[in-house]
Formats: sequence, structure tokens, C-alpha cells
Amino acid sequence: MPTSLIPLTPLPQPLALLTALVCATAPLSPAAAQADSAPTTSSNPPSELSRYWELDAEDRRGELRFVAYRPNYILPLHVTSRINRAPQSPTQAAVAMPDYQRVEAKFQLSLRTKLMQDAFDSGADLWAGFTQQALWQVFNGQDSAPFRNTDYEPELMLVMPTQPAWRNLPGGWQWRYTMFGVAHQSNGQSDPLSRSWNRVYLATGVEQGPWSLTAKLTQRLNEPLETDNNPDLTHYRGRTELRLRWVSGPSVAALQYNGSPRRLSRGALTAEWSRPIRLDQPEGLRWYVQAFSGHGETLTDYNFRQTSVGAGVMFSPF
Repeated sequence: MPTSLIPLTPLPQPLALLTALVCATAPLSPAAAQADSAPTTSSNPPSELSRYWELDAEDRRGELRFVAYRPNYILPLHVTSRINRAPQSPTQAAVAMPDYQRVEAKFQLSLRTKLMQDAFDSGADLWAGFTQQALWQVFNGQDSAPFRNTDYEPELMLVMPTQPAWRNLPGGWQWRYTMFGVAHQSNGQSDPLSRSWNRVYLATGVEQGPWSLTAKLTQRLNEPLETDNNPDLTHYRGRTELRLRWVSGPSVAALQYNGSPRRLSRGALTAEWSRPIRLDQPEGLRWYVQAFSGHGETLTDYNFRQTSVGAGVMFSPF
């Protein structure tokens, strides 16, 4: 593995991240979803997964409307246990980073739109999504407050609702959907700091009352070693994603695991909690807390272990 250090200038600032956040106020809360959809005649309790992916007829809202995808947030205070001072990979030389501080800010913008509803009369919906995450050294005046890292992730997703005859599972759980997806992720940098990968995945979601569980199995698309910036990425990030979500009144909590059962010393856990700032406006701004521990909080740090905690506001329920 190369060990020489190559000087690097600070990362460029992403384009207009904050102005795009106004698009992320998707009506995913119970009050907003009911206001934006036809009244339901079902005797079953409302389905959070149906509201999110528009699975049932009463939750469908048509095509080409931008709504929130993953959590959209600003964390003015984000504290990490350690900074990766010399990121490297088996095919990329170590890079000498600026004197970044452990206290910074973190942003995420994540939107999606339905390209086709009932695509080809199959009952499935075709979605496109985009997620951008950035770490901002806002308190680092000595280095002109640079953006430390920015990741970009476009996706295409085909979501197929489960037919009613197949939904019932043991214990009162409901199988709600199956998804096929293809995604690209990159940090937008040039060599030797460039990191990127392409993947396809199969996902599904089940729920019971206030609980929902989504699972995703990923297969990375291989590329020639001479152009692969991170050939061992799945050794750290794994191929499995499990996300457990719990709704308790106005509060929402989630726990997400990314990794591989064969490499329990790697992977990562992310815990999230949010609550409306004003309880009479559940679709408005929400207090948001995030904790991360493991490998790969950013794509640049895919093989670097750290623990971080952030607090701020979320722009839409998740």
C-alpha cells in the first residue's frame, strides 16, 4: 500500500446546498399525508410505508413531484471522535489533509421524484432520487472554513407494492413492498482522493403498528482494478442495510445498520431521533439528533473508523 503523503488544497464548497433544502418539505407526516391524499376507507391503521412510497391507492400523489427521500437536515454542531488525517486506499496514495477540526457542521439534502406511476401497467412505480451530504468546517476560520467532504449519490428505484393476498406475515407484520435499485456514489474529487462505486440492490419493507423494518442487499458492480479507487469498499461497508423505525406520537426514532455478518468488526450503526419544534405543526421544522459509530460516515472515510454526534434541525419527517 502506498505511504507517501501528497499535499491537498481544501475541498470546494458545494453549490447552493441550503437553497435547495426548501424543496425537501415532503408531506410525510400523518397530518400532511391525510391532507394531500384521498380519505381512506380501509379499516386497517394508516401505513407509514404506504405514505412514504405511495403504495396504496389513497396515498398516490402522481408523477414528477419532488418530495423528501432520506432525512434532510442541518447539524450546526457535529463532533467527531477523530479526523482522517491521511485518507488512502489500496490503489490511492495517502493524502495529507489540512488541519481540520473535530467540531464542524453537517448537512444533507435528499430528494426524489416519481418518474412513472404504474409503469408499463405493472403496478410498480419508477422513482429517481438524489442525495448530497457535506461536512463543513464552519468554525475553522484559520483555513477559511472549507467544506471537508461532499458526497453525491443519484439513484433509480423500481418500487412494487405487495398484493393484499401476500401481505400478512406472522406476528401481525405486513409485507409492504419490494424494490430494485441502481445507484452511483462519488465524492467528486480527482485522484488520489477520488472515491466512487456503482451498485445494484434488492430491498423490501415490513411494518407493524408504529414499527417498520426495511432491509437492503447490495451487489457492487465491478470495475477494472486500474480504475477502481476503492477496491475493498464492501469489506468495510458491507452489503447489508437494516433500518428499524419507530413512531411514538410526534417523535420518530430510527436505528440503521450497514455492514456484513461475516465482518462484525466493520460496518456502522447510525441512530436518529426527531421531534417537531411546534407540536401543532408536525410537518414543519423538527429537532434532530444523529449519532454514528463505525466505518464510512463519508465515502472518503469508507475504511476509517470514527464516532460522531450531531444536533440540529430536520426539514421534513422521515
